[in-house]
Amino acid sequence: MKTLLRLYDTKSREVQTISSADGKTVKIYCCGPTVYRDAHVGNLRTFLLSDLIVRTLSFRKIPVYLVQNITDVGHMNENFVDGNLVESSEDKMVAEASKRQVSALAIAREFENKFHEDLALLNITPADLYPRASETIDLMVTAISKLIASGNAYQGRDESIYFAANSFADYGAISGNRLDALKPGHRYEYVDDGAKRFHADWALWKRAHNRTEMVWQTPWGEGFPGWHIECSAMSLEYLQGHVDLHLGGIDLRFPHHENERAQSNSLLADEEAVDHWVHGEHLLFEGRKMSKSSGNVVLVKDLITRGIDPLALRLCFLENRYRSQMDLTWEAINAAHSVIQRWRARMSEWSESQSLDQEVIDREVEGMVADFENDLDTPKVIQRLRAIEKDPELTSGCKREIFARIDNLLGLELEREAVQVEISPEVSELLALREQARAQKNYALSDQLRDKLLLLKIEIRDTAEGQKWERIY
Repeated sequence: MKTLLRLYDTKSREVQTISSADGKTVKIYCCGPTVYRDAHVGNLRTFLLSDLIVRTLSFRKIPVYLVQNITDVGHMNENFVDGNLVESSEDKMVAEASKRQVSALAIAREFENKFHEDLALLNITPADLYPRASETIDLMVTAISKLIASGNAYQGRDESIYFAANSFADYGAISGNRLDALKPGHRYEYVDDGAKRFHADWALWKRAHNRTEMVWQTPWGEGFPGWHIECSAMSLEYLQGHVDLHLGGIDLRFPHHENERAQSNSLLADEEAVDHWVHGEHLLFEGRKMSKSSGNVVLVKDLITRGIDPLALRLCFLENRYRSQMDLTWEAINAAHSVIQRWRARMSEWSESQSLDQEVIDREVEGMVADFENDLDTPKVIQRLRAIEKDPELTSGCKREIFARIDNLLGLELEREAVQVEISPEVSELLALREQARAQKNYALSDQLRDKLLLLKIEIRDTAEGQKWERIY
């Protein structure tokens, strides 16, 4: 079953039509969070991608089933040693647990709950299933056993289980990183003790050795899973052996998705496990990559602390295409907050009782839905809405209906009541004086007062119903 939705496929390097292999439901897998800290706004941009896809397909009444994993077994910490990126013996979740003197599982549950709270604040549609890595170890063990039996995996000299990269001939199709060009020390996978047969092999299961927390008993001794195997095991299990659409941030393209594809295809006897690989691009904040070391990590709660509606962040994301690098700023977030407040105020002002030109409404809505289906061209949709807002030919009733219908895709909750902003006595007096000036047709004074209010971040609109104002940021 083909849909009208077209997305940029990283593997084929072209925009392709998304379809359902079983002719019934579009099955989607989205790589989820590693729950050892708060998700910052850059992480959340990727999770909005799945939401926009689900909303677009659902708008056409196309059934969707979305699975998003929760990585609650941690990832290894990375450090540079002699110029090579190596893994330490302690993973991020265990390290955070040790620092706070609680169990690793307690850390995982705390930040998993915060992750879901952030998704709700951004009005992101929840996945149908959130399997946890810690609760699907049996699936990983079964998958690894099968890979060993097929000759795609082996036990290394350190008693860990490795995937034999050379056993998968098509390695590099997603990222372009071919095995013959990969040097020792490539991302996440370097070990210097000769445990692996080939430097590009990666761990499926790691022997615990001195590690005592977050470990499980297996046929190969006590240990814990490698980074990539959980997604292969979960996606194949919960999507019945085939993924129509696989999503993630661009940073996961290599090595995570490259390695996952090798594992999954090998588990299916070289059948292609995923039809389409789609990635969201990086987010910068005020010109720099978001990181603790840069001191520019922004969380959803930081917006709330500043009195900003979290959906302003959603609007910022919508104003940028998902596969374009984005430079977010506080100025842009504040501006988006003002736009949302203005649109909500318009929705309450625009009459529902005026005669509606259904043909015009349907044409405008259909045009914007087509923009969504054209590789999620959300910036074009926002531009269309701005034009519709100002269009003198459209009745207020038509405008309201168009905004309300397309908000099913935007998810900005535009029919919510606009927040009443508190103003100072000075602003209140100036607004009253301006209303008086308008009533007396003293337009010169009215304009002077409008300019004074603008300096105080108050924007005035004169409407048939009288003077309207809103705070600008």
